[in-house]
Amino acid sequence: MLELRNLRRSFGDVVALDGLSFEVAPGELCGFLGPNGAGKTTAMRCAVGVTAADAGEVRWRGQPIDLAVRRRTGYMPEERGLYPRMRVHEQLVYVARLRDVDAEVAARNADRWIDRLGIGERRDDPVEQLSLGNQQRVQLAAALVHDPELLILDEPFSGLDPLATDVMSEVLREQADAGVAVVFSSHQLDLVEDLCRTVAVVARGRLVLDGEVAALKAAGGRRLRVATDGDDDWTARLPAGAAVVSRRDATVTVALPPTLDPGAVLDVARRSGRLVDVHLDQPRLSELFRTAVADRPDLAAELTEVDR
Repeated sequence: MLELRNLRRSFGDVVALDGLSFEVAPGELCGFLGPNGAGKTTAMRCAVGVTAADAGEVRWRGQPIDLAVRRRTGYMPEERGLYPRMRVHEQLVYVARLRDVDAEVAARNADRWIDRLGIGERRDDPVEQLSLGNQQRVQLAAALVHDPELLILDEPFSGLDPLATDVMSEVLREQADAGVAVVFSSHQLDLVEDLCRTVAVVARGRLVLDGEVAALKAAGGRRLRVATDGDDDWTARLPAGAAVVSRRDATVTVALPPTLDPGAVLDVARRSGRLVDVHLDQPRLSELFRTAVADRPDLAAELTEVDR
């Protein structure tokens, strides 16, 4: 179990972490979410020992993080930590050797990850000659080449095209299925919602939401999305307990109380025009985030940066 316990970290007058705590179990794929400047990178740097916390602690399997644990940890920083003039395969072998991996095993692991991540044709190219997306793949390979038991990735999907995003997602699922504790940061809530079993949402260095995605969505109630070919003034006549949570183009999303029949809302909507689209589902993570900070005016300004 990776445990972040009451982490605090300030840089001058700027409070980056303000009592942040959450856990990630072995075999768990956890999305660490929040807007830019929320404290995600600082928390991850504290977790791998790059940055020292002012207070609090980070533990792995019940023990404080030490050098031995760091050697079993795969870390992917947001800023690429690669040697630009070193060739891809050579660099991966070098990184593995730094983690005390046997030379033959290191070479074999480097070959395996180069092939798995689809960069075999660039095997002997200097990293600086690769596209940003392929450099991101090399950076992931560098985090995996020593077969870590804990994987901490800072914005691993940044700059990736859809195909590379699919490959990255598959690799992270495979690692979690193999028993690795995986946590990665992102402000792409919809992507994380589809990929992760658990999430931890942070804003201004504080945890505002965490738990299993399915449980959080179930607790958030039902949402009825309705589009009509008329105007949306019908929402002023919603049944008691129903409330508009968002409007986008012709679609209105209405939160339903547990006992309300969705048909009652549709009856009202039909009075404005023909129903074009109807969808009943649970809230998205972006909606849950907004609910979590609704009573926190100090965090409200950050909402515009989330789920971009």
